[in-house]
Amino acid sequence: MATTQLWLHLLDQYSSSTIEFAGTSIVQFVFFWTVSAIYIALPYIAPKFSARHKLQKTEKLPTPSELWDCLTIVTRNQVITSMIHGVLIILRGRQPVYRVDAILPGLVEILRDVTLAALFHDILYYYTHRLIHHPSLYPAIHKLHHHFTAPVALASQYATPAEHLFSNLMPVVLPFIILKVHIVTFWAGLAFDLMQTSTFHSGFDFFAGNARFHDAHHEKFVVNFGSVGLLDWLHGTRDSKSSYLYFNFWSIL
Repeated sequence: MATTQLWLHLLDQYSSSTIEFAGTSIVQFVFFWTVSAIYIALPYIAPKFSARHKLQKTEKLPTPSELWDCLTIVTRNQVITSMIHGVLIILRGRQPVYRVDAILPGLVEILRDVTLAALFHDILYYYTHRLIHHPSLYPAIHKLHHHFTAPVALASQYATPAEHLFSNLMPVVLPFIILKVHIVTFWAGLAFDLMQTSTFHSGFDFFAGNARFHDAHHEKFVVNFGSVGLLDWLHGTRDSKSSYLYFNFWSIL
């Protein structure tokens, strides 16, 4: 009841487009920047625990200058994302991209829509990811991302603008737009996706191999292209040494 009252109060005080834009920015900050910062800080605040769970050797870890470059590129990409979101709202006559209804979605609706979006995401991400690995596209679009053979959490969005828009942003937002979900459902799905991709690139073997799955892709380049893993299984691109350990945040849904 308190949640409903708070939501109605927000709708009364702010425009629906402002709520959508500000809320999405907050979700990005909490579930990407904060989670990534925790993973990056782990070797310094808990070195023994970190060492037990680190996937790749210390000599492969990024240097401070590489981390700074990563921070710069990721910030640029997030600014681009926010600008596109703002432009979409303006083009729609200052109307939100998602549903901002007074009635909040129930748990069943959120779980249903997030699960469907995750399946769509895996399809879109797998094929766009495979496409930018093509020799004619890889050097200009995707090679930058693979600079980190031992990735860190921030490196999940370390990409050229073309890759960030085509392979990072589109597979996340397009399924939710097609499904016409409530903004709260989108926020829930975005939070899961940001936590997932940060964990994918964290370099730690937490969550029963979630990071190991994508770490193998950065190490071998030709395996584990997807997010959920269904398309990798279908196309025979799952790495046998990491796939059996694979666990995905979406699987708890």
